[in-house]
Amino acid sequence: MSGVAGDGTLAPSDFRVAAVAFAERWKSAVSALPPWSWIPRPKHPWLSNEVDGYLALENACLLGSSEENRVGCCGGSEEPNCSGDDEPVDDATLVQSSRDDVHYYDFHIIYDSSYRVPVLYFRAYCGDGRTLLLNEFEGDLPADSSEALVKSKWTFITQEEHPYLNRPWYKLHPCGTSECIKLLFQSDASIRTTSGAAELYLLSWFSVVGRMVGLGIPYEMMKYENNT
Repeated sequence: MSGVAGDGTLAPSDFRVAAVAFAERWKSAVSALPPWSWIPRPKHPWLSNEVDGYLALENACLLGSSEENRVGCCGGSEEPNCSGDDEPVDDATLVQSSRDDVHYYDFHIIYDSSYRVPVLYFRAYCGDGRTLLLNEFEGDLPADSSEALVKSKWTFITQEEHPYLNRPWYKLHPCGTSECIKLLFQSDASIRTTSGAAELYLLSWFSVVGRMVGLGIPYEMMKYENNT
C-alpha cells in the first residue's frame, strides 16, 4: 500500500485493502457481533466510483435508552436472535429482546471519490421493514450525537441517495474527515508510510464515527490491534 496522504485522505486502492483487513480483524476479534462483509460494486454503466465495492454490516439491533446504547446481531426481521458470549463488549453489547421498540440498522462504509475518504452510510427500519425517519430513531443515538443533531441537524447527518443502491440513506457528512485524520497522524508522520497505515487509518476513523451511531470499536478489537 502507498500509505496515507499528508492531507488526511486515502487512495482508492488503499481503501479496498484496508476495508478487507478491517472486516477480517472485526470477525476474528468479535465473533459475537454482526460481521462486516465486502460487497462487490453493482455493474451499472452509470457508476464511476474508483472502488469496486464497499463494506456492509447489516441487520444489527439497537435499543434506544438513556443508558449506553446496545448493539447486537439479529437473526431475522422479527426479533433479535443472537448467539455467542453475552458479556458486555465496550460500546457494543448483545441484544436479546422481544420488545417492540427494537430498531434494525444497516451500515455501509463507502469510499467517497470527491472527498477521498470513507463515509458511513446507514438506514434504520422496524421489524416489519418500514424505514424509519430521523426523528423516529434519533432516540437510539448516543447523547453527544443527539446534541449535535439539535444544533445542526442537516450538517452532521444528511440524507442522500445511496451511491450504489439508488435509495435514500442517511450518512455522516465527510467534510471534516480528512482534517481529523490529518491531526491524528500529525504526532508521528512516519506512521503514514508504514505498511499498515491505511488499515490504521480506517480503524482510527471508525473509532470516531462509529460511536456517533452507537457502534463503537469493541474492546476485544482494540486489544487485538495492540497485539499485532
